[in-house]
Amino acid sequence: MNRLSTLPDWLAYIEGLHPNTIDMGLDRVRVVAQELGIGLRCPVVTVAGTNGKGSTCAMLEAMLRAARYRTGLYTSPHLIRFNERIRIDGAEVDDRALAGAFEFVEHARLRAGDVQLTYFEFTTLAALHLFSESASDCVILEVGLGGRLDAVNLVDADCAILTSVDLDHQAYLGDTREKIGWEKAHVFRASKPAIVSEPVPPQSVLDVAERIGAHLMRVGHDFGYAGDKQQWKFWFHPGAGAAQGADSAPVTRNGLSYPALRGANQLLNASAALAALETLRERIPVSMQAIREGLLAVEWPGRFQLIPGRPMVILDVAHNPHAAGVLAENLSNIGFAPYTRAVLGMLGDKDIAGVVKLLDGKVDFWHLASLPGPRGLSAAALAEILKGSGVKGEVSLHDNPSLAYLAALECAGEGDRILVFGSFLTVADVMHVLKAT
Repeated sequence: MNRLSTLPDWLAYIEGLHPNTIDMGLDRVRVVAQELGIGLRCPVVTVAGTNGKGSTCAMLEAMLRAARYRTGLYTSPHLIRFNERIRIDGAEVDDRALAGAFEFVEHARLRAGDVQLTYFEFTTLAALHLFSESASDCVILEVGLGGRLDAVNLVDADCAILTSVDLDHQAYLGDTREKIGWEKAHVFRASKPAIVSEPVPPQSVLDVAERIGAHLMRVGHDFGYAGDKQQWKFWFHPGAGAAQGADSAPVTRNGLSYPALRGANQLLNASAALAALETLRERIPVSMQAIREGLLAVEWPGRFQLIPGRPMVILDVAHNPHAAGVLAENLSNIGFAPYTRAVLGMLGDKDIAGVVKLLDGKVDFWHLASLPGPRGLSAAALAEILKGSGVKGEVSLHDNPSLAYLAALECAGEGDRILVFGSFLTVADVMHVLKAT
């Protein structure tokens, strides 16, 4: 460890600790967590789901911070810098503090018998250690993959949110919504609120909640929203999921500001965040003013993010059919453009055909980009999938997303729009170009 002095050194070391990027299971990471003696003494909200997790976490953080609470937020993956994954009181943890946390975890790992940890497991333990030491008022944890066997599920959340259930990561979670829902629902805890904002949850989700005795609260049944062009309202019927001792009368919050995050699905995410806050209001009450301020101030890059200028640039990390469907709807809602140029790079283990079919007819030119690494797909292979799917539009091939974006920019007219999507890697690469210009 003497040679591990910088954050890049530590990250490189952690990547090589385990032969596999993903190794589902809690036994190994639990042993090290016990050695660390992690203890979170504040309310914890765990957020699982196929899509919408990050936006929901960001809105929770923004509203709590507007109410002057000290928050801890753990999300993944990052776009530009690893530091994005761990935020305390709204600020990314700096390199020095991260390196110190990694060293703390490494000592515990060695004391526990040189336990092999994956990159995600190691960094999750570092985040939990930092939150344990930070005197936070509330900690928000985004599940990395699934739920039941994810390292985040070490923590018994005071409230769990399930945002959506759809096909993704089938090799690890199963090939049906029922199987995937079963995995994700295991972030629920007995006698604790389980907020489900998936409008049509698989029966497996409902069955898990009933079997373990969680207080299930479903969108459209126990909470929901309605809105017009100016504002929206949130309603909540506490029932068994309310905070202990809370007034059982229904709650309605009128005149709410639309979230600063764009997209047709963001009211759904905001409603889940508000439902979670209602279940915790005895411990961390949040005023209407703080809710309004938080919704107006929230930022979450890469989620239907519009970059001002001409041509318009849209960044979206959508990488599965469910997210692509939302993206297609959002594109339809932002008005007309003479041409839409898509910069697309995807990982080979994704349902690429399912994604591009949902954008068929909305993209005029496809600038396809190769992605690096063993999971990355070449632009040529991507072109073959588009051809086989019958997707319309002219196609060009590029060595990486940056070059694909620059090519799209050179060809685009002022009134056109450039859509960058398909992977966190794709969006991150283009973001580097945008920051440099």
